[in-house]
Amino acid sequence: MSTQDPKLAAALAALAELPEAGVVGLGTGSTAKLFIDELAKLVAAGRDLVGVPTSRASREQAEALGIRLLDDDGPWSIDVTVDGADEVDAALHLIKGGGAAHAREKIVNFASRRNVIVVDPSKLSRRLGEKWPIPIEVLPFGHASTARALAAHGSPNLRRRDGVPVRTDAGNLVYDLRTGEIDDPAALEVLLRSVPGVVETGLFVARADVVLVGGATVRRLARG
Repeated sequence: MSTQDPKLAAALAALAELPEAGVVGLGTGSTAKLFIDELAKLVAAGRDLVGVPTSRASREQAEALGIRLLDDDGPWSIDVTVDGADEVDAALHLIKGGGAAHAREKIVNFASRRNVIVVDPSKLSRRLGEKWPIPIEVLPFGHASTARALAAHGSPNLRRRDGVPVRTDAGNLVYDLRTGEIDDPAALEVLLRSVPGVVETGLFVARADVVLVGGATVRRLARG
């Protein structure tokens, strides 16, 4: 497959990972948005595919395109989820949460039989933390105290847009924790999730079955 846009190339390649009929988890972010556009074309052509969105934005996009969706309550039996990532290391561990949807994305990821990650080459690194901080969703109550505890593991910065703190779909805040290169993502995830006030982290350890890296030729990386 060849296309000028690496993100679109990855999104198009993900279509081959879908079942003929079934439930598809719909990720959040720029590359996932392109995938939802392409999925809608399959649905319009008659494929019996139903979605589970990971954010309000993905739900609104899918609804506008005529993709039938399951409700937010679950439980779901998801055949495959297609989502993006901010950083992918050599072991296919991920940092996600640039779109502030990582808590919902992780719930859908865990409810999926397979998880396909679509990225452009700029998202690849040797170790997580080389390029991106870890997004941490935290409760608003006492968030400054939560940030002080997170500072034991790096440099936390409250995410703002136009000077206003970013809120997740659940109404929580996001701190971006700059750690530098991470030696043991699994161990760090345990430590971060033990901090009171932390709702979820953007570390997705061993949660990608396939990573599709867009380009003139799409690279297909599989865990294990």
